[in-house]
Amino acid sequence: MLIVIVGGKLQGVEAVYLAQKAGWETLVIDKNPDTPATGLCDHFLQFEFSPESTVPPVSLNVNFILPAVEDIDALSAITRWSQLKNIPLAFDLDAYMISSSKLKSNALFKKMKLSVPESWPGCSFPVVVKPDEASGSQGVEVINDHEALFFKFPIRQRLDNIVIQEFIDGPSYSIEVVGRPGNYKALQITDLSMDMSYDCKQVKAPTRLSPYLKSRLEEMAVCIAQKINLTGIMDLEVILNKEELKILEIDARFPSQTPMAVFWSTRINMVEILGNLVLKKENHEIVQKYEQYVIIEHIRFTDYKLEVCGEHIMALNGPLTLKFNFFGANEAITNYKPGKKQWMATLIINGNSQDDVDSRRQNCHEQIIKHSNNFFKE
Repeated sequence: MLIVIVGGKLQGVEAVYLAQKAGWETLVIDKNPDTPATGLCDHFLQFEFSPESTVPPVSLNVNFILPAVEDIDALSAITRWSQLKNIPLAFDLDAYMISSSKLKSNALFKKMKLSVPESWPGCSFPVVVKPDEASGSQGVEVINDHEALFFKFPIRQRLDNIVIQEFIDGPSYSIEVVGRPGNYKALQITDLSMDMSYDCKQVKAPTRLSPYLKSRLEEMAVCIAQKINLTGIMDLEVILNKEELKILEIDARFPSQTPMAVFWSTRINMVEILGNLVLKKENHEIVQKYEQYVIIEHIRFTDYKLEVCGEHIMALNGPLTLKFNFFGANEAITNYKPGKKQWMATLIINGNSQDDVDSRRQNCHEQIIKHSNNFFKE
């Protein structure tokens, strides 16, 4: 089985990692020869998709394509390649066009009478400002008053292309849905922790949500998938405020961070599920047998200090590799090398309880600091 993953940044790293856990061969296509996933994949092809370049020179027999990019021209070109060469595509362009616009998706949520943060000017300050078509934390900013808002956007018309909502404080959660019309499956809910720039720095599973709120979130996710006629995968991110789940965003594309956490907690592999879906293996059943405790977090080590950071740090320093039993962590995806004074890693740590995971995480951090201090003193 050969899967082509288009895009070698964070989503691409996640897709390669899980494809290889499924025992599949991976080919990454990216315009950048030093993209992070090149250190993990079996094959790499440097190629840039565009309206003029839709068919890469791939000589291998491809089973299916999984896009891990968010550029609409590239996604349209990848879809065209799939159609021209009759290669199954694990992506729904129509659903993505809805989810990639926060204005369109918020309008959908309101039409479905789902709870979302109140929109400005119908809410008080502080407010959160988000670009309409950016994903995750990109361009997200908290603004405290009218003066700061109009200093940031002095021309009123510029507000037409952004989302402005009330700032809500509370824990965040994510859930994936996979399937096709008439047959959707809500997967495990994960708990998210953000850094100061609202970039996700840590994912935990299983969730601490109450059984009622878990059921409510699963129901919301499936209803949205049905409404957008999803074929493939989407994730839904919410925030809990005053015992009410409020929707932050949806993304109808392969996510990062949470699939890895779900895999380690339940052994449910979202890449494998997508492959079975697009290859129409109808008898493949998604079964969650158990939930182990797991934490996925991103660390940066520099100047003898360890810092937990948002996932964006993992896309900054070229190819990454997979390490096992990494200073006590089960696995790590990292650019670490002995003697390197500055490096980063995605740590994967699991255990039989949350206390067990927290203890192993603390021990891992201590081992990293102790090892580095000893190494550089010698």
